[in-house]
Amino acid sequence: MKIGFDNEMYIERQAARIRERVEEFGGKLYLEFGGKLFDDYHAARVLPGFEPDVKLRMLKSMVDEVEIVQVINAGHIEKNKLRGDLGITYDEDLLRLRNIFIDLGFYCGGVVLTQYEGQPNATAFIHRLENMGIPCYRHKTISGYPYDIEHIVSDDGYGQNEYVKTTRPIVVVTAPGPGSGKMATCLSQLYAENMRGVKAGYAKYETFPVWNLPLDHPVNIAYESATVDLDDVNAIDPFHLEAYGISSVNYNRDIEIFPVLKAMLEKMLGESPYKSPTDMGVNNIAAAIVDEEAVCDAAKNEIVRRYFQCAVKALRTGMGENEAKKALFLMNKAGVNVNLSPAHSAALLRAETSGGQAGAMVLPDGRIITGKTSTLLNASSSVLLNALKAQAGIDDATYVISDAALEPICDLRTQQLGHRNPHLHPSEMLIALSTSSLTSPLAKETIAHASELRGCDAYFSSIIPTEDERLFRTLGINVCCEPRFDVAHSLMY
Repeated sequence: MKIGFDNEMYIERQAARIRERVEEFGGKLYLEFGGKLFDDYHAARVLPGFEPDVKLRMLKSMVDEVEIVQVINAGHIEKNKLRGDLGITYDEDLLRLRNIFIDLGFYCGGVVLTQYEGQPNATAFIHRLENMGIPCYRHKTISGYPYDIEHIVSDDGYGQNEYVKTTRPIVVVTAPGPGSGKMATCLSQLYAENMRGVKAGYAKYETFPVWNLPLDHPVNIAYESATVDLDDVNAIDPFHLEAYGISSVNYNRDIEIFPVLKAMLEKMLGESPYKSPTDMGVNNIAAAIVDEEAVCDAAKNEIVRRYFQCAVKALRTGMGENEAKKALFLMNKAGVNVNLSPAHSAALLRAETSGGQAGAMVLPDGRIITGKTSTLLNASSSVLLNALKAQAGIDDATYVISDAALEPICDLRTQQLGHRNPHLHPSEMLIALSTSSLTSPLAKETIAHASELRGCDAYFSSIIPTEDERLFRTLGINVCCEPRFDVAHSLMY
């Protein structure tokens, strides 16, 4: 797979830009981190070569200057909001990330609960944090937010929030997901620092959209596709264009809120250091793109994947039909369609010829392999096993899983768990393959190639089980399913 992004160049330039911004504000910067600070798999998919933890590595290069403050919306805790890509709640993800940060040597300060109004689950989480020795700060909902500037920037507004004690020049403010209140936390801290006579500033670390790529660049369209549920829309920043005569890209929420943010900064600092929302950013993504064609190809594939995800979600839940329509519009805008990946048509053809659910995968060298539902394997398992054998150079007709490994698993499924067929899911197939590897060199060679499938695209003729999708995600394989149920097959589970 082509590499289109230089991580080391990105780390060097991004760290230098952040240090410059710290100096511009007199030695202290509250840095709002948009998107994923850790495991940014969207960026890794649209910028081939981008390592999911590169932003964390960048901060690691100046670890002694950085303090991390985590923010979570009390309402999200109350509703048990899930992080879609990992399937865990925001509060659990906050603690997961905190452990990762600490293990990597970062100093983690407190946790801020925004829009806290005494919600029971949020209160329980506060007690949990306190019992763990983690400082916790409550920021209440401010009436008139964000437009009543006089009230917000006052003792009755930001002044009612608990002051978060920080000790480092760069305070990274991050959260498990969007809508957590990162910007409000930063501005509340700016107000508190100003009242204490401390010079401090605010900036945004927003990976997407990329401000100095064209509005209709596939990378920026892919960002819109990824956020159709948030109604984010990329747009030319009119404030930047007016101030500098330079066309730059931002998204609608930042553009819409900028006049309010500018007014807040003027009230707190006397004048706003920024003339546009683009000014607030410290984004050097474009400077580290080393292969434009590879990046464009990767972004286009991501746009198609997002369409399939939205279409399947709409079918599964009965909600999100407008999201699917917008994803289709963006796919057309990018000049691509559902057949962009050759695996899509290959999966449909295999399903038509086999009379059942089937799938296909594009291997790293461009080969297309297929698989179908068989006597012992479901379509997901068949595709995965055939891909592993192809990578290992083992003929598709060669058996690599022993009967001794298969029999107890099949028996467990049908006799003990009550399934109506013995079809193994990918996780069960891998267990059988691993067991077989104890005595079979072929099985051992087959499973040794699992990591080589990371980043590959797999398509299926109908929706596969959620547990199969989760396993593919763990392996780093991108999965798309035709938005339809395989009724005849699903009745057999």
